[in-house]
Amino acid sequence: MFFKSKEKSSMEQEIFEQSEVLGNLLRTHINDNNYILFDIPADIQKIVIVASGSSYHCARYAADLFGNIAEIEARAIYSSEFLLKSAVPHENDILYVFITQSGETSDTNSALKKAKELGMRTLCITNKKGSSIWEASDFKIDCCAGEEKSIAATKSLTTQMLCCTLLVLKYAAHRGMDISNYIKELKTLPEFIEKTYLLHEDIKEMAKSLAKFKNIVVTADGISYAIAKEASLKIKETSYINVYSNILGEFMHGHVAILNNKPAMIHISINELSYTAIKNLNKIEDDYNPPLCIIGCSNEKINTDFNINIDCESDIVKSFCIVVIVQLLALEIAQCLGRNVDKPHGLDKVVK
Repeated sequence: MFFKSKEKSSMEQEIFEQSEVLGNLLRTHINDNNYILFDIPADIQKIVIVASGSSYHCARYAADLFGNIAEIEARAIYSSEFLLKSAVPHENDILYVFITQSGETSDTNSALKKAKELGMRTLCITNKKGSSIWEASDFKIDCCAGEEKSIAATKSLTTQMLCCTLLVLKYAAHRGMDISNYIKELKTLPEFIEKTYLLHEDIKEMAKSLAKFKNIVVTADGISYAIAKEASLKIKETSYINVYSNILGEFMHGHVAILNNKPAMIHISINELSYTAIKNLNKIEDDYNPPLCIIGCSNEKINTDFNINIDCESDIVKSFCIVVIVQLLALEIAQCLGRNVDKPHGLDKVVK
């Protein structure tokens, strides 16, 4: 399916709205005293986050943040998988968090109903006040993203990520941790997103190269893996390319054989590359020599075809910038292939 238009797509417009939208979200949920305003249940020891699609990738990201910052055990689970489980966590100290852009995602709403039947406390993160999930949840956080016309989630995802980050920080503060530096860093987020937009021409060059491939592998480690999964989904749904994502260490256990089919490879890294990651990437280069693109931190010991990075001391802020890079990359690959990014074939949006 080919599509030609001189007008900017809704997806592109919404990608470039994110610096403003994220700034507005920070002003909405944080007061002048740097207090996070939304309500949460205080006596929580564990978090279960339930979501689908891009919202699940946000859930994966948030689960890592809960452990890394607030020292709270958290796990992410797909809504559909949660519904199939005969036994799910249901202790009194658990909070169930449900993430959905529309608030009308059927399996996520069904999962909330199941959690409520078990007597669990629930919190929703959604871009639609008054939606089914908003009305059914005990606690609620508004993403404040505004209308999102494109089927591919862009500003709805980054606002979900920011809401989750604030939720993590709220719990960290409840546990007596000083979150002032985190809040200070988050307030620089709009500025760094604007700096990320300046990488657009470099991203176009990477996209031109990747658009030539029918298969792409995306790898990452740690918290970066949630973004790798999002990169895989974004390119799939906008370009219809077969994109496969995996944790780099796990990829080396047999999965690496797919490089015999000569796909391109993207590695995503928010943090400096570990010794093991460098060793694995060098082994991949020696054994398979795929075209290698690194988004985020690279290393002089690794030969790359492309490396797009943004200089940022805050790992949290940098993670948002890398998501925007991924969004622009998916957009540009799709445009190289003549796809209609706002109306991918066979996909629809429940509520804008």
